[in-house]
Amino acid sequence: MALVDAQYWETETQKQRAWEKVQQVEMWTVMGYHNQSGGTHSAQRMFGCEIQEDGRSSSFWQFGFNGQDHLSLDLETLSWVSAEPVAVRTKRWWEMERCYAEYDKAYLESLCLISLHRYLKLGSQSLTWIEPPMVQVTKHTTQDGTMLRCWALGFYPPDISLSWWLVRVPAGKEAWYTCHVQHPGLKHTLTVAWDSSSIGNDSGNGTLLGGITVLVFVGLVAVIVILKKKCLQGGEDNLNSQSPARTEAAQTLC
Repeated sequence: MALVDAQYWETETQKQRAWEKVQQVEMWTVMGYHNQSGGTHSAQRMFGCEIQEDGRSSSFWQFGFNGQDHLSLDLETLSWVSAEPVAVRTKRWWEMERCYAEYDKAYLESLCLISLHRYLKLGSQSLTWIEPPMVQVTKHTTQDGTMLRCWALGFYPPDISLSWWLVRVPAGKEAWYTCHVQHPGLKHTLTVAWDSSSIGNDSGNGTLLGGITVLVFVGLVAVIVILKKKCLQGGEDNLNSQSPARTEAAQTLC
């Protein structure tokens, strides 16, 4: 991402510090509405803008107290919407100063979008980066029977789909099972079968899981779909797995 000058971030820091003082006042006020004068409490302000792929934009503004929704702003009508009975008092308080709602609307529909466009431009190279997954099917023998695992490693973006396609398979015909992988980095659905000569077969869990730990540490991703052969009753079936980045998922067919 291209750099911005230090003054820009200093200005942004000062803005957030100013908001911190405002929110402290808001928190103490809402605490009073809840008849609270001590203890540990929290106030959360969440607002932002979004740009869709078709160019349309949307914005939101919400305020929470102690982890619960408290108040939100309807940007169409510039009215405050209370999420709990006590929030009616906060709503009346903020309605006394209509400039609060007008300022928030102006920021969300102007400066927020300008900043977002700027960040998208600065990070265009990173945001458009696509890395296809490395996929392998491995076989493992455990006390519960034989397992086939479909591994997808090192992919970005994190959205991925793995599917097992199954038919009635006699013992020793594990290669008939195929793992189907769909990812933005692949031009077509990738189909991978078990290869008896591949590394990691019948190696148990320790070596592979250790390898996954290292890969995750350097920013790669692992998705595991586990198939227990002894649980299958034949016929066709299909298993889909969705996994976010930096996670490891395991699903078993029985």
